Amino acid sequence: MSTIRFKEPKPGAKLQVIGAGLPRTGTNSFCAALEILLDGPCYHSGVQYAAEGAGDEKHIKAMMKASAEYPYDSSTWPSVSTTLHQILDGYVAVADPPLSILYPELLKLYPDAKVIVTVRDREPWMRSMAEVIKLSQPTLATFIFWWVPSVRWLPKLAEHMTHLFYTKFGVEMKDRETFITVWDKHIEQLQQTVPKDQLFFFDVKEGWEPLCKALDKPLPAVAFPRLNDAKDMENHFKKLASRGLTRWALFLTMLLLTACAAALSSPIVFDLSESAIPASSETISKLGLGLLLLVPILILYI
Repeated sequence: MSTIRFKEPKPGAKLQVIGAGLPRTGTNSFCAALEILLDGPCYHSGVQYAAEGAGDEKHIKAMMKASAEYPYDSSTWPSVSTTLHQILDGYVAVADPPLSILYPELLKLYPDAKVIVTVRDREPWMRSMAEVIKLSQPTLATFIFWWVPSVRWLPKLAEHMTHLFYTKFGVEMKDRETFITVWDKHIEQLQQTVPKDQLFFFDVKEGWEPLCKALDKPLPAVAFPRLNDAKDMENHFKKLASRGLTRWALFLTMLLLTACAAALSSPIVFDLSESAIPASSETISKLGLGLLLLVPILILYI
């Protein structure tokens, strides 16, 4: 079963953990473990925006705004803080960028939350990040995913997060050197910003014990979740890409059929008199309206 599923908020749940790990550090497994320990949903940014059920787009648009307006000042922070509160109401934890990078701001909103930083061996992490960067082609992705709600905005979110990372770390993540810079600066900034008694580092390979100790929770009687974040996300995006291309094919087919029908049914094909032009325009308008009415079918049922 895919782990890429939209997590609905749980009424009354309060945010207890700010996951401040960088991408590709086991954040999916981390979130699954927190949901067991804290009995509530974890807001994993990468999952929430790409998952089925995220079609209202309010989540991804809120994070686009939060990333684009960073760093915040007295004119932007009130609006951003209100939006973050609304989006995160009902979640027990957050993970993955942009929220994992906005931990200082989240601490202002949730001062009692613990900041847990997922880490892993740096060499495999850099290889994994290189794959992510290599597969990121904003123009192509925008085209492929245009018919997929929420996901269509991922390339734009990626642009805004590039701004966020550059503002935060002074570099754009694109190669080994910049990966190392971001990693080192991220750890340094965490240690300078977060109170020591609220800051914890955690490698998912270590399992339950260090995580339970950080949260003062008993060891669960179930195995620690071991989710293949990279493989699961890759398979999920292949599925979404296939769906997006299918919808494009159907849309272009309908567009072609509409054009052909308009040409064949138009009096202007057979009659070049001025009186034929209004009839032609009316026919094309009706067929165009029919095409537009079919668009929701592409999104909802295919």
